[in-house]
Amino acid sequence: MATLTAADYAVIGVLILISSGIGLYYWFFGSRHKSTEEYFMANKSMRVIPVAVGLMVSYLSAVSLLGVSSENYVYGTQYAVINISYGLATPFAAYFYLPVFFKLNAASAFEYLQKRFGTITRLIASFAFLLQLLLYSGVVLYAPALALEATTGISTTASVIGLGLICTFYSTIGGIKAVIVTDVFQGLLMLAAVVTVIVTAAVDNGGLDQVWKIAEEGSRLEFDNISPDPTVRHTWWSLTLGGFFTYLSLYSVNQVQVQRMLTVSNLEAAQRALWWSWPMASIMSLTLCFSGLAIYAKYHNCDPLKEGRITSNDQLMPLYVMDTLSDYPGVPGLFIAGIFSAGLSTISATINSLAAVILEDYIKPLCRVRNKELPAATSMMISKILALVVGLVCVGVAFLAQYLGGLLQAALTIFGVIGGPMLGLYTLGMFFPLCDQPSAVSGFVLSLIFSLWIGFGQPKSPIPQLRTSTDGCKLNDTFMHREYDGKSLIYAALHLERQMEDEESYFYLYRISYMWYCPLGFLLAIITGWLVSQSTRWILKESPNEIDSVLLCPIVANRMQKRREANESRNMIVINKS
Repeated sequence: MATLTAADYAVIGVLILISSGIGLYYWFFGSRHKSTEEYFMANKSMRVIPVAVGLMVSYLSAVSLLGVSSENYVYGTQYAVINISYGLATPFAAYFYLPVFFKLNAASAFEYLQKRFGTITRLIASFAFLLQLLLYSGVVLYAPALALEATTGISTTASVIGLGLICTFYSTIGGIKAVIVTDVFQGLLMLAAVVTVIVTAAVDNGGLDQVWKIAEEGSRLEFDNISPDPTVRHTWWSLTLGGFFTYLSLYSVNQVQVQRMLTVSNLEAAQRALWWSWPMASIMSLTLCFSGLAIYAKYHNCDPLKEGRITSNDQLMPLYVMDTLSDYPGVPGLFIAGIFSAGLSTISATINSLAAVILEDYIKPLCRVRNKELPAATSMMISKILALVVGLVCVGVAFLAQYLGGLLQAALTIFGVIGGPMLGLYTLGMFFPLCDQPSAVSGFVLSLIFSLWIGFGQPKSPIPQLRTSTDGCKLNDTFMHREYDGKSLIYAALHLERQMEDEESYFYLYRISYMWYCPLGFLLAIITGWLVSQSTRWILKESPNEIDSVLLCPIVANRMQKRREANESRNMIVINKS
């Protein structure tokens, strides 16, 4: 296998210097972060396009670069249908949820839960978010490490630690401004990496139409699976509905994205940033899907996993680059830099957001309980210490990511099992004025337990894969009997045979597609919360409390205002008649 050259390492080094340099610039030449509002929200000085790019790259991370391409290589193109859900969810996020957060103007999205339901709800939800983001950060850091392991021979441990420390450095000293500006640079590198794969495949195979033809002959083209069976991994229903709720949970109530949208000057600018991020995300996603077909065109007659050259399908893209572009010094380095960029952009957002949540939801409230207010300088010092600690914890969690399975499914599972109940909790607050803290907490906790159970419960049924071939490999007796990383070809054959077992032997809920985790969690939270609120009010004969309209979705708030005005008019008529 080819390895990186000095020119490649130079390109990677330049990326590291630029990313770190942006953080240093905002540290030395910025306003020195005189307040946490500037450190976490940039004093609302960011422009629309950089924020839109940041929204896109924090969602489509290194997991997407490696995971979406391998998804289309192994399972076909049905996953591309998920892009429909992006367009469906964007207006809901922009006009129903975002206005509420913009009115509150808080660094932590969980302050809404404090005002709407109370302290207990805020603490439970913020803890679940910490768990979600730490698990996801582990997957995101582990993905670039896989790329390095497959191409350079550098150990996964060194890769994870190196990436984590670089990202922690510029995120800690630069704040949210450095994070968003770096996102723009890193987003361009991501796009360059993916386009490189597609252009190379087009040149080698005689055009994009030939790449498409090879994919069709290999049964990789599938866009019409409309099976209503929820155990089928990817269908139109699971990808549009499941993708809708997953996207909505990320762009409506997720701290990372809400915090980024609050860095612009007003609500209209934030809505424009959200609308711009949609086509950017779809273009990048569809490009990644096609890159999987480009890689299949290269290896359709000699699958590198069966051949023993790689240990995971998530290593397909970096292997492809090394096989096809290693003769061009610096080009593989550009690609690896693109993967690094995808990982760095997401982890930097994670570090900044988790630091904001810990400061606003735990440290400041604790100080208020003791009748103490943190001075601005102390808050800033604590914020940077928190960013440093969170970055180091993310590095530690990354070493657990290897046990979560394929990168794409692992990431979307983490989003779904926690994002669904979280979306349900905020929806109860914004759309259901009669809902109170006991009912909201009941719905959220029950939904979270259920989602974690079906999401991570074992054993899971094996996922049927499309056929791959080794007919074009140069097999010999040595290859047929050698082991790679402790796994022999005999073991691989047994594993494929195991995939053909009767799926009925597995517990039904463990067989449900991971794309249904988020909508199921959302619905369970809503139904439970509504039932509990109705039951308690019926039993206790309580009248509903007056809810501040700022805490409600604009549509619900307007409806309540009209109802209130109608009641006042009726009361005035009664008074006049009297």
